[in-house]
Amino acid sequence: MADAAETDGKTPGAAIAPPFPIKLLIIVSVVALLFGVGGAVVAVKFFGGSDKHTEQADEHKAETVVKADVPGGAGGKQGQTAVPGVMFDLDPFIVNLADVPDVRYLKLTVKLEVDNDAVSADLSARVPQVRDAILVLLSSKDVNAVRTTQGKFQLRDEITQRINGLLPKPGVRSAYFTDFVVQ
Repeated sequence: MADAAETDGKTPGAAIAPPFPIKLLIIVSVVALLFGVGGAVVAVKFFGGSDKHTEQADEHKAETVVKADVPGGAGGKQGQTAVPGVMFDLDPFIVNLADVPDVRYLKLTVKLEVDNDAVSADLSARVPQVRDAILVLLSSKDVNAVRTTQGKFQLRDEITQRINGLLPKPGVRSAYFTDFVVQ
């Protein structure tokens, strides 16, 4: 038996480790590499893909700005131009709202955008009529009508229409709320 152990060239007490197949090592390395590259591609698409979307959004914004700058174009309401009008300030309004069970107040400051200085001079001559028209309109509203964004847009349009109805030639483009408090 001693001769058999000596002929193999191995020591009798050591366990023989099977050789690790090189093919398996290569396959595992290639699969790990593919998963790494695939994960990187997904990460770039997911996190870095917003650049393409941002460029498209910037192009869309640029197109809308160009459309809005064209006077009388399809970018805005008919009759409006991109040039801002003259601003006409009104004193603040404090009114009771039309809520029946509760007493609610509305404090509102309005600035009017008018076409030119002639309309501004006409409004200056009619300040009591303008304030009366706005006060009557505001006191007819309840809290539910003025708290929502849609209600504020509707109120803005109604103020613009009422004031244009007072003028010999409509010249108020829009009304802007600079102070809006409901209590």
